[in-house]
Amino acid sequence: MAFTLRQLQYFVAVAEQGTVTRAAQNLSISQSSITEAIKELETDLGVELFDRHPRGLSITHNGHQFLRHATKILADVSDARRSFSDSREERGGRLSLGVTSLVAGYVLSDLLARYRRACPGVEVSAIEDNGSYLEHLLVGGELDVAVMVISNLRDRMALQAEILETSPYRLWLPIGHPLVSADIISVEDIARQPLIMLTVDEIEENTGKLLTALGARPHVAFRTRSVEAVRSLVATGAGIALLPDLVYRPWSLEGDRIESRDVSGALPVVQVGMVWRKGSSLPQSARDFVGIAEALRSARPR
Repeated sequence: MAFTLRQLQYFVAVAEQGTVTRAAQNLSISQSSITEAIKELETDLGVELFDRHPRGLSITHNGHQFLRHATKILADVSDARRSFSDSREERGGRLSLGVTSLVAGYVLSDLLARYRRACPGVEVSAIEDNGSYLEHLLVGGELDVAVMVISNLRDRMALQAEILETSPYRLWLPIGHPLVSADIISVEDIARQPLIMLTVDEIEENTGKLLTALGARPHVAFRTRSVEAVRSLVATGAGIALLPDLVYRPWSLEGDRIESRDVSGALPVVQVGMVWRKGSSLPQSARDFVGIAEALRSARPR
């Protein structure tokens, strides 16, 4: 039996949400429907996509590999449907984009690929920089749109933002770490551990404020601008990390496993969105980009 799009959607939802319960809530269906669909999918593929344990599910290496294919299949179907509803003629023009470091590899790449397929005649130029500088370029009219972390957007009077993705902070741990098996992980538990700190897109500022507000001083063992470096350092036991879930992947470049766990208490979330200048007349190329981003957001499992 060939797998179905619905099975793929359920699989992606569980992989992104981390549990069948949360996936079922977001999809507004029963947990048994998701469980049955994933079992059928595993039977069809002949591999286990998730490891089952008392705490729930964790994605396997095969599952992680298949997740990329499943996400692309669902996105391609969304593109195909959109192509029949889009009666516009091919347009030319230019699009000036801005992107922050954290967003570039985890949100923009797929979005930009879709845009290039939909609008091949548009000349796209993009710049990666910090949020403050991108805001300056947007206000000055030097950028049409920026895709960036908007949780700490500074100039909300001059800029309009639309959320594309909301990502909670979670704790990254190496295999065998004592906190992996803990029923509840508190911020105080984190403060006693060596911390690998990511220093892009206000992550260090937000993490420091969070721990300080709760009376804990972070013990920073290593600071880096590279998410891949964080992955490798955590996987090899150099420390733990508190990062937005959107950049989590269960394997380091060396193939070592990384666990992800919730932390009790009110943690901040990272909002990624599109930003443009209020009151500006966006060129058609930018309006098309915004429309494709909105369609991609709507296609994701809820």
